[in-house]
Amino acid sequence: MDRTTLFADVILPLPVSGTFTYRVPYDLNDSVTIGKRVVVQFGARKIYTALIRTIHEKPPANHIPKYILSVLDELPVVSDIQFLFWDWISSYYMCHTGEVMNAALPSVMKLASESRMVLNPSFTGDLSGLNEKEMLLLEALGHRKMISISDVIRILDQQKVIPVIKTMIDKGIVLLEEELTDKYRPRREKVVRLSAELASGEEELRKLFNALEKRSPKQLEVLMTFVHLTKYEPGKPVSISRSSLMEKLSGGDSAMNALVKKGALIVSEEQVSRMPSGAQSFPVSSIQLTEDQQQALDSIRAGWIHNEVVLLHGVTSSGKTEIYINLIKEALDSGKQALYLLPEIALTTQIISRLKRYFGDRAGVYHSRFNEQEKAEIWNRTIDHQYDVILGARSAIFAPFTNLGLIIVDEEHDSSFKQYDPAPRYNGRDAAIILGKLHDAKVLLGSATPSIESYFNARQGKYGLVELMTRYREMELPQIEVVDIKQEHREGKMKSHFSSALLAKMEMAVKNREQVILFQNRRGFSLRLECETCHWMPSCKNCDVTLVYHKKINQLRCHYCGYVARIPERCPECNGLKIRMKGFGTERVEEDLEILMPDARVARMDLDTTRSKHGLQKILGDFEARKTDILIGTQMVTKGLDFDHVSTVCILNADNMLSYPDFRSGERSYQLMAQVGGRSGRKKKRGEVIIQTWQPSNPIIQYVVNNDYQGMYLAQLNDRKQFNYPPFYRLIVIRLKHRKPDVLNQAAASLASDLKARFGKRILGPEYPMVARVMNLYIKQIMIKLERGGETTAMKEKIKEILDGFYQKKEFSGVRLIIDVDSA
Repeated sequence: MDRTTLFADVILPLPVSGTFTYRVPYDLNDSVTIGKRVVVQFGARKIYTALIRTIHEKPPANHIPKYILSVLDELPVVSDIQFLFWDWISSYYMCHTGEVMNAALPSVMKLASESRMVLNPSFTGDLSGLNEKEMLLLEALGHRKMISISDVIRILDQQKVIPVIKTMIDKGIVLLEEELTDKYRPRREKVVRLSAELASGEEELRKLFNALEKRSPKQLEVLMTFVHLTKYEPGKPVSISRSSLMEKLSGGDSAMNALVKKGALIVSEEQVSRMPSGAQSFPVSSIQLTEDQQQALDSIRAGWIHNEVVLLHGVTSSGKTEIYINLIKEALDSGKQALYLLPEIALTTQIISRLKRYFGDRAGVYHSRFNEQEKAEIWNRTIDHQYDVILGARSAIFAPFTNLGLIIVDEEHDSSFKQYDPAPRYNGRDAAIILGKLHDAKVLLGSATPSIESYFNARQGKYGLVELMTRYREMELPQIEVVDIKQEHREGKMKSHFSSALLAKMEMAVKNREQVILFQNRRGFSLRLECETCHWMPSCKNCDVTLVYHKKINQLRCHYCGYVARIPERCPECNGLKIRMKGFGTERVEEDLEILMPDARVARMDLDTTRSKHGLQKILGDFEARKTDILIGTQMVTKGLDFDHVSTVCILNADNMLSYPDFRSGERSYQLMAQVGGRSGRKKKRGEVIIQTWQPSNPIIQYVVNNDYQGMYLAQLNDRKQFNYPPFYRLIVIRLKHRKPDVLNQAAASLASDLKARFGKRILGPEYPMVARVMNLYIKQIMIKLERGGETTAMKEKIKEILDGFYQKKEFSGVRLIIDVDSA
């Protein structure tokens, strides 16, 4: 009988084009399946985890393929729909499928060298038939439990070591894949439960209590604590982790062991979840929707009849979350899964507690704050349908859904949905819409301040549009007061960076046991130091930016590369002593408040205070529990957080946003101010918003004061149409980076010339961006404007051809290219 020779085309997690063909060993023919992970050698010495994309019997024409070394999975970890989704991202965002794979799979599910070789536990010790090289490696494993590939190269003094390792694997002497399979380790924990006899009825348990009360009070304490913590009910099996039980006992180790010896308690090691459990405490039917909410819910359902995507434009505090929960329940009731996307991890901590109330452990969370072991567990639990609802930031679109029925993108306007670095540089909102099409799922975009692109699509009929313009339970929109900082300074009313109106409002709020949120979109203490004599400013040695002063660490720091420097005693340019602080960040606001309002409890929420895994959760938890009176924050505080006792919100310096040189600055300034203002005023009291600015008559500020989204939208749309920006055009930005500016200039000029020859006036640049050097790499960028509705795919293919030609030019081989489609 003829043996079938199979070949597999695999995707490698590398920035390389296409797939790579490997031969399947005959004994693995029944094991290989599309979507499974395999171990392959790539190049002379590197080993990677690859994904099988296709299986066939056609050998490659131009080379002899290497063998697959092993298969890692019993079942596929990536589905056909996921592969199609990856292909779309790769094509649309002009990146490699391997880069998408790298972003999509949790790190513990991937391997790059160094791989390690370990002794096979089944090895009998038979040394007959081993050659000299195999004996050398076996001897090395006698001294160490594992050796890396680089160790093998050094021991054998040769580069091509994979054939030797493969032979030893075939002989059953060593294992190479153990490092891979053990990378994700299910958590195991000692669990305590009652014996079957005691668990079945109260009578036996009561007898044991009486006996222990007289002879062993310590054992009685253990047993009573167990019953209390597990909420014991006769006949109902209950258990608790040994560590949780011991936490509640003072000592008790010997008492516990005595109860185990008597057979009263049973201790066993079991696989447990790393994820926090949350029991369902309310049915969704307990949510009482207002008339306006119910009307919006009905309109969304009606909108989905004609459109796969519906935009819900609902003002802040209009009760969008309750609508989302009802829609999720409908999806789950029909046997489907739901995905709930949020722009910031800050929001997931609040929203997940609400989802857990209604969906219990059917709701899971997927975002970057989880460690890799936790991510892998969420991945596996989603495949197994243990999670029907996944809530997360943009990377949650890569979760392995098998039957997705609903996607909700909350705060859809937010720029955090855009991935900037590394590739793929995708937009989570736009990718979610494509994911919905692939699964035939309904998509709902929600925002109080929709992006101009989404609102334009809705007005054009591409999306359904539902508007919810009343706040929940008829709460009033906050009262907005614009404070002219110039006038306050002139009248001598400013104290530090606080106007007289703001200080009065904060003092009143704290006195009334209400809470305050202060928004300043810069972290650090002072934005820059400046010599008053010669105007010298300390700058980063690696980047073209000034250093920010952080008082807590008493250092100057670069927010681009992390470079730190000491505070100079004298100006290094003129030797002067008049070095002054200019501008202010959240750290400065916090310190000034501690002086001006010493009795107020102040907290700060920015990148510096939320770096730890649970730092953000603690800050929000303390604020929700009213342990904090005033919360100072960057953009994190603007995004959908819901607190009942916030009466006053202030934007300390609106001009930072308005003056940013970007075509989206007007839209984003409106969104930020409207969103942060929406945190004010809950329940029965109307909130107050203070906007401090040097330019109170700015049109954007007036749109915010009048809650005039339509006015802002029409004005911005007119400007964008005039200057060929989205939503009328698509933007592709190509950034070139190199350590030598002269090489960069030549490369940028050459590439721009090639592009202009094909696309003409659609090409702008090359130009230096605002920050022209980061981490010692100089940057130039070229912008391409492509008409919407045109032959976008064909144009992208032409751009790829031109880029491929650029890569062939040896004089520019060291120039790095970054392609950003739909640049934000």
